Amino acid sequence: MENKEYDVIVVGGGISGAMAAIGAARAGAKTLVVEQYGFLGGMLTAAGVGPMMTFHAGDEQVVKGTTGELIDRLVKKKLSPGHIFDTTGFTYTVTPFDVEGMKRELELMLTEADGEMLYHAMLASVEAEDGQVKSITVCTKAGLITLRAKVFVDATGDADLALHAGVECTSGRPSDGACQPMTMKMRMMNVDMQKVRSYIKANPDEFPRLKGDVDKIDKASRLSIGGFVKTLEKGRAAGDFTFPREDILFFEANSAGEVIVNTTRINGFDSTDPWSMSLAEMEGRRQAHEVERFLIKWVAGFENAVMVYTGPQIGVRSSRQIKGRYTLTGQDVVERRVFSDTIAHTGYPIDIHSPDGAGTAAQKVEWGSYCSIPFQCLVNDQIGNLITVGRCISVDFEAQGGVRTTPTMGAVGQAGGIAAAIAVHSDRPVGDIDVPQLQKELLAQGSFLSYE
Repeated sequence: MENKEYDVIVVGGGISGAMAAIGAARAGAKTLVVEQYGFLGGMLTAAGVGPMMTFHAGDEQVVKGTTGELIDRLVKKKLSPGHIFDTTGFTYTVTPFDVEGMKRELELMLTEADGEMLYHAMLASVEAEDGQVKSITVCTKAGLITLRAKVFVDATGDADLALHAGVECTSGRPSDGACQPMTMKMRMMNVDMQKVRSYIKANPDEFPRLKGDVDKIDKASRLSIGGFVKTLEKGRAAGDFTFPREDILFFEANSAGEVIVNTTRINGFDSTDPWSMSLAEMEGRRQAHEVERFLIKWVAGFENAVMVYTGPQIGVRSSRQIKGRYTLTGQDVVERRVFSDTIAHTGYPIDIHSPDGAGTAAQKVEWGSYCSIPFQCLVNDQIGNLITVGRCISVDFEAQGGVRTTPTMGAVGQAGGIAAAIAVHSDRPVGDIDVPQLQKELLAQGSFLSYE
């Protein structure tokens, strides 16, 4: 087929890739995003991941820019209630959204900026030499297509483009390479939310995350809750719940009576190995059906509920990380270190689901503080025209647990896309662009930045 050339090609149209493409296109680069599905949004729109957590640090919104604009546009169209209080007590805010609305709005934002999309296309190979990606080949329904660009953005989530271009990568925790468990998200309809709320109020000991303050659930128009710990143990004793999990976790979605259940836990599989990933998908669906049966039988409000969706792909928290010019550490996150080349922030705590079984370790910091992410985490010393965005940027295992959430990865993506456009216009390697210029453009595109 006809080969095409662009200024910037973004591989992967998840939230980080979509924002990278929008950022690059708005900065004047001829931009293409290559996406394996037939829509943008990635795990948010394909795998049932939601709500988005968190745009805020205390009362301050620290994720704005194009990611914040996306939510503002959805709110105006009544496709999201906006940023609401997190009634799980874990973080500051959660942001539910209408899945179909988000698909459409992301397309509108990109096409309004004159960006292009190539759907149903997956990375097949990378041609790299002399420290440059020369071209990529993608697999499509019509066969293999070769695409060329001046700058490439890896938004694959698993650092696929970076790895095949020759960038050094790591995976999982240093001791054994184990990654956080995957989760098959599931959507259930016909949930009696008032009955759920009444049960929570009457049984505070079932919800240790709330620390006895069950009135907290009245602070938001949509319920987010983790608990039912005694109910879970009763169901486990009866043989109705068979895999390691410390509680039941679900979030009320944009539509009445609909919840996103984040309870399955798939450990011991490798999301970068297609054979292992296939087995993980099957185990995820097995667990999802088990959770459905458990909820209907044991949890108040779910008596007439039905599972309507598990999505085409299991949710992956962590896999590969590139080795960039700087690796953000867990200590950086906890100490809230400030960098002169900061390009994004997060108020989310370090949140690590155990790779070994049940349990989630959370390391919270001072209320209202936020972490800074430096540009040097997006670039590497091997390939001069490659920027990496999304959950596979250069961070260690602990830091990844604090920066991987979708609002922050949207902000990182926007920064990476703008940086790619600047590299094109200045004819410089991406790692040598003028960072103050990048920060100035981020601010012009509405981002929140604090780096002094």
